[in-house]
Amino acid sequence: MSATTRIGAHVESLDPVGAARERGATLSQFFLGNPQGYQGPEFEHPGGPEGLRAAAESADVDLYIHAPYLINVASTNNRIRIPSRKLLQQFVDAAAAVGAKGLIVHGGHVEKAEDVDKGFDNWRKAIDATDLKVPVLLENTAGGDNAMARTLERISLVWEAIQAAAGADNVGFCLDTCHAHAGGIPLTTAVEQITAITGRIDLVHCNDSRDEFDSGADRHASLGEGLIDPDELAGVVRDAGAPIVIETRGGLDGQRADLDWLRARLRA
Repeated sequence: MSATTRIGAHVESLDPVGAARERGATLSQFFLGNPQGYQGPEFEHPGGPEGLRAAAESADVDLYIHAPYLINVASTNNRIRIPSRKLLQQFVDAAAAVGAKGLIVHGGHVEKAEDVDKGFDNWRKAIDATDLKVPVLLENTAGGDNAMARTLERISLVWEAIQAAAGADNVGFCLDTCHAHAGGIPLTTAVEQITAITGRIDLVHCNDSRDEFDSGADRHASLGEGLIDPDELAGVVRDAGAPIVIETRGGLDGQRADLDWLRARLRA
């Protein structure tokens, strides 16, 4: 990790710039509203989107927005896919309003195995239909037999479909270490294999895992306290050369400890 590599944590949305300062960080990731709902973006920062953008620029803190978990543009169910596309545009617009560097979106899933190809094409349609004012970063996920972005094969197929969309140049990739481990992607070769597919890794979610390799379970652990080999965890971050977000719990003290753990490993 170079001295200029951006590193930070997932924090509350009220004051993400202050949260970055408290953690000695240069970026913050956060939700804009309820991550489990369809309500649309909400701005908790007292200065609204303009005030947050100005504060981040003044403090030289990069902002990343994580989209709600319920967004699933791959779905073949109209009652899920159509609201998901609407939300995707709303959160792209909101991310642009606060000057975010990217909007992280999970790959989603389809209802039945035979719908997988339709799910890939639905991603293409969603990107075609969205005005990408900021990069959308597709994140690999941990579980689900019908998931779009759990395995390397699926990631390759959904990425290929996205490349046929008009806005493909503004779609990036977010590599989550816990999700890769739980999804059966070996971390020793994850960066090389993902980059071979996408040509890019725009962000790393650096998380340890409470569960075994290929478990399909998305349960983050504090760094060095889970089942991922510490050297492999640091190796992914080092090899990716991308901004880093930790999504661990433990509040301010826990995240400070995790950031210190990671910095020490990357200096070793």
